[in-house]
Amino acid sequence: MVRPGAKIFLVAGARPNFMKIAPILDQLRKRAQFRPILIHTGQHYDDVMSRAFFRDLDLLSPDVNLGVGSGSQAQQTGRIMQEFERVVVKRPPDLVMVVGDVNSTVACSLVAAKRHIPVAHVEAGLRSFDRRMPEEINRVLTDAISDYLFTSCSDADENLLREGVPGEKIFFVGNVMIDSLLKFREKSKSSTIMENLSLRRREYVLMTLHRPSNVDEPKILRGILRAVGQIQQRMPVVFPIHPRSRKMLQKFGLEKEIAGVSNLRVIDPMGYIDFLRLMDQARLVLTDSGGIQEETTVLGIPCLTLRENTERPITVREGTNRVVGTDPQRIIRETEAILEGQPVRPRKPKFWDGRAAARIVDILSKTMNFPQAPEKRRRR
Repeated sequence: MVRPGAKIFLVAGARPNFMKIAPILDQLRKRAQFRPILIHTGQHYDDVMSRAFFRDLDLLSPDVNLGVGSGSQAQQTGRIMQEFERVVVKRPPDLVMVVGDVNSTVACSLVAAKRHIPVAHVEAGLRSFDRRMPEEINRVLTDAISDYLFTSCSDADENLLREGVPGEKIFFVGNVMIDSLLKFREKSKSSTIMENLSLRRREYVLMTLHRPSNVDEPKILRGILRAVGQIQQRMPVVFPIHPRSRKMLQKFGLEKEIAGVSNLRVIDPMGYIDFLRLMDQARLVLTDSGGIQEETTVLGIPCLTLRENTERPITVREGTNRVVGTDPQRIIRETEAILEGQPVRPRKPKFWDGRAAARIVDILSKTMNFPQAPEKRRRR
């Protein structure tokens, strides 16, 4: 017999989602009043981008896998909406919970809202104010149709209020991705990735690169690689390469060029535990990822964001992050300043304490209208 409780669909689709969903799912499963169902859209679907994260985060297999695969922004979003609607029609939930800013986030939110199912958006209110970014469009649209907006910082609350979101829908709960980081940091010490790559603590730079604005533009990509070519002369640069970045390196004929750079280690993507270990032991991280800006802030690792803006300004104001753009000379200059300077001592932002998921579930417990068990309905 299926236990009664509020049926909550938790949507995860891409690599950044899994670290955010895992602690919320864990908290929901501890409460008898909830019946969580994990929906994997399949936006990321191979081992290193999906299955490895389920293993590392102690996640059970998803209850439903939509298996949409890759495609253009429109193709992928449309397929997710079609497949998710079939599930919603067959098994209507009491709430759809989405996280982050990927195509799965906005696609499933739209389906739920049009079927009058409440939507909860975790990591709401973040803004880069750059509508050229697909993620920014996803954030704005999802927030506009959500009933619960769970935020990770005060900046996000202010953004939502400025956009006209009623204050009673906004809940400042902290950063769920940091819940996973703090939970699995100790476990990451058992990783052998440092030994496998012959790396020493604080004696290498870690780089991630995947955003279309960087890797789809040959001039920008070449400039970043030119900067990295200079940096690797001082310290090894480890580059776990995103599938999109590898594809573009091939397209622009840059694979052979970087293969000849002796101290640049281009390696396959890795699971969460190994990557966390590499990040925790690095001297510096170069990235265009939003989540890594947050993780390095908590770990106390200097971070240079290779973008012109960030939707996470708290990581600059209170953390270890500097937004340096993509000019090669500035990247080199800022890197040298960090390598020659003293370690930073960041403040940990409020509620980035490993308890964000518990706060979310506490709020749902107090505010949701819960379905009654069949026995009670029959006695009416």
